Amino acid sequence: MTADSSERQNNNETIQEPSPLRETWLRLLKNKAAVAGLIIITLFLLLAIFAPLVSPHDPIAQDIEFRKSPPFTRGYILGTDELGRDILSRLIYGARLSMTIGVISVGIAMIGGVAVGTISGYYGGWFDKIVMRIIDIMLAFPYVLLTIVIVAVLGPNLTNAMIAIGISQMPRYVRLVRASVLAEKESDYILAERSIGTGDFELMFGSILPNSLAPIIVQSTLGVGEAILSSAALSFLGLGAQPPIPEWGLMIASSREFVTNAWWIVTFPGLATLLAVLGFNLFGDGLRDVLDPRLKE
Repeated sequence: MTADSSERQNNNETIQEPSPLRETWLRLLKNKAAVAGLIIITLFLLLAIFAPLVSPHDPIAQDIEFRKSPPFTRGYILGTDELGRDILSRLIYGARLSMTIGVISVGIAMIGGVAVGTISGYYGGWFDKIVMRIIDIMLAFPYVLLTIVIVAVLGPNLTNAMIAIGISQMPRYVRLVRASVLAEKESDYILAERSIGTGDFELMFGSILPNSLAPIIVQSTLGVGEAILSSAALSFLGLGAQPPIPEWGLMIASSREFVTNAWWIVTFPGLATLLAVLGFNLFGDGLRDVLDPRLKE
C-alpha cells in the first residue's frame, strides 16, 4: 500500500512538471520589462489588425477647413495635420504599415542570414572565408548608411526599403548562426548522427539549427524594433514610403516645419515610433534574460 502511494505521488509529480515552453512563459511573465514590452507590442498589433474598425476617419481624407487643428477639435482627438487629415487615423494605419515593414524586413534578414550562416559554419573552408570577408565589408559600413546606399541603388519606395533593411540586418544573423553552428557541429550527438549516415542537410537544419534558435529569436525580436526605426528614417529622408501613405517617418518629415506652431503634428508620430521600438526592445531584452541558460536558477 505504501509502495503504491509512493508510486502515485511520483507519477503526480511527473505530470505536474511544467513543459519547457510553459516554464519559459512563466519565467517571461516574471520579467516586468518583458511584460511591459509585450503589452505595447500587443496594443500596436491589435491597432494594426483592426485599423479599419478603430480608425475614426479616413487616413488620407482632407478637411481643408480644419487644417492644423489642435487636439480635441471637432472630433479630431489628436488634431489634424497641415492638409486637414486626422492624425489619430494616420497613426493607426501607420501602425499596420510599420508592423508589416518590421516583420518582412526581419524575415528577409533571418531567412538569408540563417541559411548562409548555417552553411558557412558547417562546411567552413574557402566558402566560409569568402562569406566572412563579405560580412566584414558589410559591417564596416554604418548600418543606416548601408541601408541608404541599397535603397538608392534599388530605387526609393517602400518595397525596396524593406529589402534594404533586411539585407543590412543580414550580417548579424550570419555571424550569430555561424558561431552557434561552429559550437554545435562537433558535439557528441552530431558525431553520432553522422556515424549512422545522416546527411549534411538534415544535420544542419534538422539537428544543429534547432539547438541554435534561442539567440535567433532574441535577435529577430530586437530587429523588428530596429527595422521600424530604420523605415521611419528612410521615409524621413524621402527614400521609403511616399505620400500620401500614412507612415510614421513620413508624417514626421512632412511636419517638421510646423514644430513651433503646431507641435502635435510632429509629436504624436514621434511618440508612436518611440513606443513601438521601446516595446520590441523591452520584450527582446526580456527574452534574452529568459532564454539565457546561464541565468536560469
